[in-house]
Amino acid sequence: MFYGVLIILFGMLWQSMSPDNYIVNKPYNHFTQNLDDVSSFLLRSDQKTFGYILRGDTTLYQSVFPPGKVTLLIDELQTQGTIIEVEAPPEPAGFGSMILFSIIPVMLLIGALVWMSKRGGSSGVAAFGNSPATLVDPAKNTTTLADVAGNPGDFDEVYELIDFLKAPEKYWRAGATLPHGILLYGPPGTGKTLLARAIAGEAKVPFYTISGSDFVEMFVGVGASRVRNMFETLKKAAPAILFIDEIDAVGGQRSGGFGGAGNREADQTLNQLLVEMDGFDEHASIMVIGATNRPDSLDPALLRPGRFDRIIPIHLPDINARKKILEVHVKGRDVEDDIDLHTIAKGTPGFSGADLMNLVNEAAMLVAKGDRESMTMADLDGARDRVLMGKEKSLVMDDKEKEMTAFHEAGHAIAGFNMPEHDPIYKISIVPRGQALGVTMYLPERDRYSHSHQYLQSQLVSLMGGRAAEELQYGKLAITTGASNDLQRATELARSMITKWGFSDTGLISFPERDFDLISDDTKTKIDDQVRALLDAAYKQALAILTKNKSKLKKVASALVEKETIDLEEFLILIGKKRA
Repeated sequence: MFYGVLIILFGMLWQSMSPDNYIVNKPYNHFTQNLDDVSSFLLRSDQKTFGYILRGDTTLYQSVFPPGKVTLLIDELQTQGTIIEVEAPPEPAGFGSMILFSIIPVMLLIGALVWMSKRGGSSGVAAFGNSPATLVDPAKNTTTLADVAGNPGDFDEVYELIDFLKAPEKYWRAGATLPHGILLYGPPGTGKTLLARAIAGEAKVPFYTISGSDFVEMFVGVGASRVRNMFETLKKAAPAILFIDEIDAVGGQRSGGFGGAGNREADQTLNQLLVEMDGFDEHASIMVIGATNRPDSLDPALLRPGRFDRIIPIHLPDINARKKILEVHVKGRDVEDDIDLHTIAKGTPGFSGADLMNLVNEAAMLVAKGDRESMTMADLDGARDRVLMGKEKSLVMDDKEKEMTAFHEAGHAIAGFNMPEHDPIYKISIVPRGQALGVTMYLPERDRYSHSHQYLQSQLVSLMGGRAAEELQYGKLAITTGASNDLQRATELARSMITKWGFSDTGLISFPERDFDLISDDTKTKIDDQVRALLDAAYKQALAILTKNKSKLKKVASALVEKETIDLEEFLILIGKKRA
């Protein structure tokens, strides 16, 4: 609102100072080139500039005479019947006009500034440097650690911090001081904000929340002012907690004095944050909790002891934690007895708490869409498929394309099934979802925290299975673009195996992406050669597996054409195998 008023007023002032802003200036040759089409000609009072209008046009063009051309051109225009006018010398502007075009906009601008200053609050000019942090009243904050299902992070440290906020005297007597800075880091959606709110809820203290980007503005000094204002508020409210989400926006590594005003503003804001955290009284019951997905981007000065000296990682939930999170989200909903949350938890490896909440919400949408009262296992399965594979699309494929897609997906399934350490098949489908015409989904039997060389090699072979099946069934000239995403994923995996995990002849060395430009051309060539060799070997192995199992490949593809989707049990029957 404030900036909008300023822009309008400055626009009015500019308009008032530019009465000729509707005139289009043109070079002299534009006038001579269109001389025959000039319908009206205006000679300015200075005898050097002139205006003209062309036939069929309403624009007033303006140009400047070259020396000695004035009389000549006027004679020629008179000959062709052009209307010629001479501008009278300008009269001195009257006092009334001066007020209208100059003083009134300035007075309006001053009045707007005074009005905005008197308004105060977050939108007032006087409050521009105030912190925009939101206060959650202790009486209204009912979030506790019981709501943080799955217990992310190290709860021993969390209980210790809560105890300190509740009974600080016990620690002061022992000579201990409260860790004033706590950094929570982990993947998005793992519950960092929820955990910070739960700490405040357990300790029954005021909870201020703000995003790191709220401190930084385009004007140098505003961010530092907001930091000062925020900490003044905290000291008055102590004991209190300040939660800074996405702290990397304000605590990123400093530019070292280089860069423009934006960098200087960010540096000053961070410097002020460091000063304020250093200025805590040892008995001040104030805790700053920061959250980030990128701890490596933070300035080292922010992480030294005395500032953010407690670092608590928040991991993705394991199978037991996922089950507890699902129990929280289905609580209070009408669910059928057939729901098995352990099975859903087992089938959602890598899901964050936010992903699981989204899954239950998608299931609830299916219940509402079916105009039913209670949620079933089929709803949760359908929701998981949508989250993992995307929404089904009503895309009409002809019989030939449908058959090729079936062979492609059957190739993935059979290649993966015959590789050691590969995850079991969950579902094979040729129903278009998202950007894919079909999908073969695998679900691990357990959570994996590290991967063996054999496991990664199996992934490469299964990814190559789709293209290999197309070549085996239709020949090299008939293969399609359907393997585009498979090749991209396989290339990324193979490159990581070579450059990050040491599965190569290059040696036990890591090549971070940010330093890749520093690698010699010879080493880059070796890396490319080894990536290509891994992919070629995986493709040959997939082709060999499918050639050996060609009859099974055709059975699975035929079943997909008929049913469009088959699960693990149906797949095992088709290839004549039993569940292990």
